[in-house]
Amino acid sequence: MLDKPGVTESLARHIVATRWDDVPQQVRHQAKRSLINFLAVTLAGCRSTPIEIARRSLAEFSGGRQVALIGHAGQIDALSAAFLNAAAANVDDFCDTHTATVIHPTAPVAGALFSYAGLRQVSGSEFLLGLVLGNEVQARIGLAMSPSHYNRGWHITSTCGVFGAAAACGKLAGLDERQMIWALGIAATQSAGLCECLGTPAKSVSVGNAARNGLWSALLAEKGYDGPVEPLAGVQGFYHALAEQADLSRITDGWGDSWAIMATCYKPYPCGFVIHPVLDCVLDWRRDHPEAEVARVVVRGNPLLSVRADRPHISTGREAQVSVQHAVAAALVGGQAGLDQFTDACVRDPQVLNLRSKVEVMRDERFSTVTAVVEINTVDGKIFKLEQLAARGSEGNPLSDRDLEEKLRAAALLWDPRYDAAPVIDAIWAVEANVDVTKLISLAVPR
Repeated sequence: MLDKPGVTESLARHIVATRWDDVPQQVRHQAKRSLINFLAVTLAGCRSTPIEIARRSLAEFSGGRQVALIGHAGQIDALSAAFLNAAAANVDDFCDTHTATVIHPTAPVAGALFSYAGLRQVSGSEFLLGLVLGNEVQARIGLAMSPSHYNRGWHITSTCGVFGAAAACGKLAGLDERQMIWALGIAATQSAGLCECLGTPAKSVSVGNAARNGLWSALLAEKGYDGPVEPLAGVQGFYHALAEQADLSRITDGWGDSWAIMATCYKPYPCGFVIHPVLDCVLDWRRDHPEAEVARVVVRGNPLLSVRADRPHISTGREAQVSVQHAVAAALVGGQAGLDQFTDACVRDPQVLNLRSKVEVMRDERFSTVTAVVEINTVDGKIFKLEQLAARGSEGNPLSDRDLEEKLRAAALLWDPRYDAAPVIDAIWAVEANVDVTKLISLAVPR
């Protein structure tokens, strides 16, 4: 007997009923911003060692050359493309963030959508609607159990991202309400991902699987592969299996009154978002005091900063992405916090290594995840107290459209120094007028 019948049914009804005309202009614009950021981080990560290993491994089992893969020549099967697109977007910890849930929303949804668009013709407006709805679904499912789900150790981008990918692709496939429930149920039984994997390439496996399995869930449901009628709130459904006391009202209440994608934050630095307000303080201070010698740094922030990023003893660039000690030390040494600051070489740098031992982390329940206070003590006895109330890239201090364009240009140059990003940027801003999204994809592969 169902414990809370009708929850998934109501969600499916909202997904199926929402039309492009229901999406406000500012939401459409935000979806395009998310696409620009997605292509930036995917191009930055698509040729990294972990993604290359995954690509070669999947190619051994790929039965067909169906769709294009962002950042690579040639084609691969659609499910593998969804995996690789999403994993590449996530591998450098440079993807966007929904602050309230800590979900990185665009990687699993756009990763799946780009692959689906390679299988079937999809217009720009259909693609954007899928992206908006995928964001909405995964955020609402996550909000119903936040913050306990993430705090238990579940990688919420992966566990909720599979629902977003399924909903987005199911919308493009034209699923009816019953089929959409099936797609969400098939997605629910494939929901997985552990925060223990943070700081290793393994964390991107579950993000890639969220995109792959979400796409597959929609395609299976389209063909009549059925599932439970209440996969979310059933006695043995998603929330009960995870031992969550979920606020089920968050799943559909106020649908269309506000949009989760509007709460998307875009990262200026390739590391955990909770580290960003700290980096803002340190980088501003270093710019003004380039010659000062640091004796001690005390960082005070949200408890999540300590839980996820209090890692003074690291040995790899991947671990550095979730180490506030490393981020502070690298920023103090180089005056920057880009991809080069989160590499194995930077981790081994003697100056950085020395400074990491001088960084202390303190938790404070009064701080949000986008605020921090940093105290820097110099060897001459001076003490500098710095505060960031809204991290750069957060809702209260957002990156501009131009900032996101520059992020894409910089990532594209690292991917291919000869690449001109202007055509793909122009195509994204005009994507809703496009009758076939594969034209956009073609601009993000080697010529």
